[in-house]
This record gives sequence, structure tokens and C-alpha cells, in this order.
Amino acid sequence: MVPRYNSTLFKMDSKEVTLLKRALERQKLARIQAEKILETKSKELYDVSRHLKAANSKLENLINKKHSDLSDSFMDIIDPYVIMDMEYNVITMNDSAIDFLGYDHRKENLNVGRLVHSDYIPYTLQAFQTLIEVGSLKNYRAKIVVKNKTHKYIQINCSLIYDTEGKPIGSHGIIRDISQETEIKTLLSEQRKQLSIIIDNSPLGIALKVDGKITKANPSFSNLLGYSQNELKDFSLQELTVCYDEDKCNEFIDSLDNGSDTVSLTKEYIRKNGSTFLAKTNISAVRDEQGTIEYQVVVIEDITKEKELENQKEELLTELESSNKNLQEYAHIVSHDLKSPLRSISALASWIKEDYHDKLDEAGQQQLSLMQEKVESMDKLIQGILEYSTANSSQLKSSEVDLNEVISTIKETIFIPDHVTVEVPEKLPTIQADRTKMQQLFQNIIGNAVAHIEREVGLVQVHFKNNKEHYHFIIEDNGVGIPEEYHKKIFQIFQSIGNKERSTGIGLSIVKKIVDRYEGEVWVDSEVGVGTEFQFTLKKSVLNEQ
Repeated sequence: MVPRYNSTLFKMDSKEVTLLKRALERQKLARIQAEKILETKSKELYDVSRHLKAANSKLENLINKKHSDLSDSFMDIIDPYVIMDMEYNVITMNDSAIDFLGYDHRKENLNVGRLVHSDYIPYTLQAFQTLIEVGSLKNYRAKIVVKNKTHKYIQINCSLIYDTEGKPIGSHGIIRDISQETEIKTLLSEQRKQLSIIIDNSPLGIALKVDGKITKANPSFSNLLGYSQNELKDFSLQELTVCYDEDKCNEFIDSLDNGSDTVSLTKEYIRKNGSTFLAKTNISAVRDEQGTIEYQVVVIEDITKEKELENQKEELLTELESSNKNLQEYAHIVSHDLKSPLRSISALASWIKEDYHDKLDEAGQQQLSLMQEKVESMDKLIQGILEYSTANSSQLKSSEVDLNEVISTIKETIFIPDHVTVEVPEKLPTIQADRTKMQQLFQNIIGNAVAHIEREVGLVQVHFKNNKEHYHFIIEDNGVGIPEEYHKKIFQIFQSIGNKERSTGIGLSIVKKIVDRYEGEVWVDSEVGVGTEFQFTLKKSVLNEQ
């Protein structure tokens, strides 16, 4: 009986065979490819091994050939290159090494170990022990002393040289001069140290702010707020301050985000204990190359006391202005109340003298005349006190003042004896000033001068110098002179010299007040019996501001 096959099963078996054949073919191809790769890698490994053997042989030959020439082997090496034996004796080196170290191995023996600075010997011995154990040494740094006795900082990368039996017979390496780099690092380190000292000892509070949070603060910042540095790291600057105007605070913060490098304002800060203080605040933004803020430097200065003093000053100024106003009113009232009876006394004395001239003897006539003179002196004194009280408080009215016209008016106004002449040798300037004050200033000095000239021919001259910042005036006379001990006293109120009838002792004190208002100086140079020079200056900038 012929066996019957299941056609479906047969078909499935054929598909499996086909798949197995394909898988087998792929394995064969993969094996062939792997064999090719292995063959290629083996060849590469063989070439590398042969190259290393050749290089090692070459180096070994150089060790054995003490006088070999490196010009061909190391012509392309720019950095100093050195080959030495296991005792650090130089076998050979390139021209760059000869130039750098200052020694020529062809003319003198050189041991590299003897070049190492004493401070680096222990570290160097440890480093070369690592070279022997590992076979190479990377980024070894030390300080050496070259032939001209200068110190050099170097970095060496080197490796051992082995013989055919694998025994180390020497080493070779490249030297890089890092003296300048080391000096820069040392300088930067020193500068950072100095900057840290300055910041830590600064009376100003200084802090770094990153992403809104305080990351670091100096002792002054911590002391001002009463928090430790670790505690401050939990706060933003806004949490430590009082903001009374939300819009203004946001504008302040936004100004930095919008490109401002520095912003300043006065803020009130809250201490850990709940108390507050005012501080002048400066925030500077430090940006990266793209202009994005990396961090911010916050500097605060406690100005609570200064603010209190400023408030006190404003209060005092207000009180002083009120006091000056009251004083002026009082001076005017007193002047009026005193002058009124004086005029009455003067009138009565004049009437008595006229009505009873035939009944009064000569002594009586003289007494009445003396009374009128005293009343006149008293009137001048009251007027002087009134002028003195307003000299430093009345408002200045600035206008163009031709000082030549001022002197001409004074010559016509005051009494000038016939034997005295007032001259202006050079033309005086036209300045911006209060005309009344200028009139008082020059009149009081010139009036004082003409009243104290006893020579047969008296002379008063007004001179002028135009300095960079001041107008300088000199009023010179050939009068009796002023003793040196009175040179400063005469500018004080009620201080006068000589005939008291001719001076109230107020005129020169008014001069001092007016000169002070224009930020100038006044002084006197005088010699008894020769004459006097009154000198004063007026500051140009103050004249222009009035």
C-alpha cells in the first residue's frame, strides 16, 4: 500500500527549509565578513606593534648613543624635548630645550633633578616614583632654576623608555613653559584675596543676588539685618524690604530687566528683630555675553542717622527762617520806636537853642549842641543795627551792577573831606549782584577810609583783579593805619578804633556779612602811620546763581 502524504504539511516543511537555507547563507556571509575584519584588525595590530618596536628601538639606540644628533629626529618639535636616563642625566635634547634651560648637553653634563627648586623636590620625587610605577606622567608641574638663575614654572608630560627585555632604561618628555600662566593665576588669586578682604571689612552691606535669592553676603550686610549668611539664603531682597508704592517697586525691578546696569534708591529694610532702618541701595547687574543677567550685586548703606540729622537740619532751618523773620520785624519795630523819641529830643533841643539863645550862656549852648550830636550818633547806631540785622537775611535781588556807577554814587552820597580824593585807577567790572548790598559793601569801606585820613593830602584808591573763580577788590588809603592786633577784631560788631564819634562799630561787620553771603573772604593789611588796604573777594559762581 502506497503511503499518502499530507500536502499541507509538505508545504510547511518546504518553507522551513527555505528559511533555514537563507539563515545559513547569512551566517556564512557574516562569518566571511568577520574573518575579513579580523584579518584587517590583526594587520593593523601587527603594524602598530611593529611601529612601537621600531620607535622603542630608535629611542633605545638614542639612549645608547650619547652624542647623537637630534636635528633629524626632532626637527618638527617646537616645545623643549628632553631624553634622560633613570638617574635624570640628560642624554640628548632639542634646540628648544637648550634655549629654554640655558644648558647645552653637548658641552656640559646636565642633571635635570638638580634644576628643580628646593620647594618642589619632595613632590618631584613622588611624581617620578609614579612614572616608574605607571610608565607615564601627565601634567607634572614644578618650579625650576635655569642657568641664568631665573625661576621658571613648567609642565611636563613624559613616559618611560624600555629595552628589548621590557626593562626601563630612561624617559623622554616635552616641557611647556607655564611661568606667565602661573604668574597670572597667582596675581588673580592675590587680587581675589584682597578683594575678599575689602568686601569682608567694608562698612557697606554687600550681597550677591541670583535668580532673586541672596546667595552670599558680607559681614556688614548680615549685621545690618541681623541674619546669618545661611539664614539670608532663604530670602529674596524684596522680602527684607518695605514697599510702600508697589508700582514704583516694580518699575525699579523692571529697569534692570530692561537693560539698565545700575539702579539706585532709598529703601526701608526689616531686621530679624522686626525693627527697620533706611538704607541707600545700589543694585548693579552683571551680564553674560548675550546680555542676560547672571547675578546682581547689592550694596546698602544705613542712612538712618543721616536722615534723622537731615530732618533735624530742615527743622532748624525752618525755625531759623522764622526766627530771622521775627528778628527783622523786631529790628524794624525797635528802630521805629527808638528813632521817634530821638527825633523828638533832637527837635526839642533845637527849639530850646533857638528860643532861649539869648538866655543861655555859652556853656548851655554847648550842652545843647552836644546833646544833638549824641542824638545823631544814636540815630546812626540804630540805623546800623537795622542794616546789620538784615545784611545776612534779606533776599538778594540780582541785577547787572556797574561798580563804576556804584563808586560814583558813593562819592556823591557820603561826606568826603576836601583834602581827601577817591580814585578808581582802572575800570571796574559790571557784575550780577544785589545793587543795595554792593552799595553797602563799598560805601562802608570807603566811608571808613575817608574818616580816618589825617594827612594834608588824602587818597583812597579802588583796585580790581579778575581771578579765575573770584573778583578781587582792594581799597587802599593813606590814613592813620590800624594796629595789627585789631586786624581781625574790626570785622566784629561794635568794634571800632579811634574816634568813637566817627564810627558806630557796625559798618565793617556788615561788610563781613555781605562778603560771606557771596562766599568770599575779607581781610586787612595795614601799617600804623602809613595806610591801610582793605581786600575782599566775591565768588563768581555765587554771583551768577543769585
